[in-house]
Amino acid sequence: MASCKVLAGARVVLPTGIVTDGRVIVEGTRIADGGSPGPEPVGNLGKAPENAEIIDVRDHWLVPGFVDMHNHGGGGASFSGTADDILTAVRAHRLHGTTTLVASTVTDDMDFLVKQAGLLSELAEQGDVAGIHFEGPFISPCRKGAHSEELLRHPDPAEVRKLIDAARGRASMVTLAAELPGGIDSVRLLAEHGVIAAIGHTDATYEQTVEAIDAGATVATHLFNAMPALGHRAPGPIAALLEDERVTVELIDDGTHLHPASLQLAFHHAGPGRVAFITDAMDAAGFGDGRYVLGPLEVEVSEGVARLVEGGSIAGSTLTLDRAFQRAVTVDRLPVEDVVAAISANPAKLLGVYDRVGSLEPGKDADLVLLDADFALKGVMRRGEWVVGPQPG
Repeated sequence: MASCKVLAGARVVLPTGIVTDGRVIVEGTRIADGGSPGPEPVGNLGKAPENAEIIDVRDHWLVPGFVDMHNHGGGGASFSGTADDILTAVRAHRLHGTTTLVASTVTDDMDFLVKQAGLLSELAEQGDVAGIHFEGPFISPCRKGAHSEELLRHPDPAEVRKLIDAARGRASMVTLAAELPGGIDSVRLLAEHGVIAAIGHTDATYEQTVEAIDAGATVATHLFNAMPALGHRAPGPIAALLEDERVTVELIDDGTHLHPASLQLAFHHAGPGRVAFITDAMDAAGFGDGRYVLGPLEVEVSEGVARLVEGGSIAGSTLTLDRAFQRAVTVDRLPVEDVVAAISANPAKLLGVYDRVGSLEPGKDADLVLLDADFALKGVMRRGEWVVGPQPG
C-alpha cells in the first residue's frame, strides 16, 4: 500500500468550515494537507506525490475521527475486565468511528478500582485508550442509576487521590456528587492535578453546583440523566451547569436517554462549543441484546435499551458514535460542523489532546471517518491505516 493516500472529492469538515470538493492527503500516520479544494478533485491533486494512492470519495463527507470521553465497553466486553476485554471493547468502537476513547469504570470495591486503574494506565501508555474516567464510587445514593449502592462512598480527598495515583498520570476525569461530604475539596484536588472534575449522579442544589464549578468542576456528566429535573423554583444542577461558560455538558443522543426537545435545549443554550456527545456505552454496544454484567450488577438489554434486571434503571447505553452523529444531523437537524465539534473537537480539547486529534489539520494524526450522503459510516482511518473500508461506492 502506498505510504501516501489522497482522499479526493469529499465535503471536508474543517475547524474553519466545510470545503466542497476537497481533499485530505495522508502521509504515513499524519495528515499532510486537509481540505485543499480543486475544480477537478480527483484529477487535480495539487501537491500530492506521484506515488500517491488516490481514493475517489466524491459525494461523501470526511470528518475527524470521533473522540468518546465516557464509555464503559462494547463488543461484548467491559473496561472493568481483563486486558483482552478492554482491547475487544476498544476495537468494537473503532469499527464505528471512535478513534480516541477514554475508558470509564463503574462503582466497585476500591481495591478493585485501584487494580483496574493500574491495568488501564498500562494500556493508555501503549496508546490503546486515551485515559481513565472514574464514574463512581463518589456519587449520590439518591441518583445512583446503575451503580451498586452498597459500594458508594463519600468523596474523601484521600480516597480520590488514591485513584489518581493508581492511574499513574492517566486519570482523565472523575465523576462525583460535589454536595457530599468532601465533595468540594475533592473537586479542588482534581483541578490541582489536572484531572477533569465532572458533576454527575448528583442530588446537588443550584447553589451547591455553582460552588463546585467555582472550585474547578468543568464537565456535566450526561446532563439531565441521574440528577434532579430543572425546576422553576429549585433549578438544581441543570441550570447551573448550562449557564456557566466554563462547563462542557455531555449528552447521550440515542433517542432513549433524552427527549429531542431536551437535547435541543441543552445544545442551543450551551452552544456548539460546550457540548460533548458521548456514548456511555456498556458491553452490548456493537454486540446485541441479552444479559450482561455492569460492575457487580446484572443488566438486561432488549431492543438496544440496557436496564438493570433489578429495579429497571437505565444502565448505560448501546450507542456508538456513528449512530449518534447520524441521528444528530438527520433527526435533530443540527449543522454538520456543530456535530463535528461536539463529537470530535470539544472532547479532544477537554482531554488535552487537540494538538494530535479532533480535527483534520496538517500535522495531526490521520484519524478520520468517511460518511455517505445519508451520514452512514463508510470508512474509518486511524493513524493512517484503514480500520473500516473505505467503501466509497
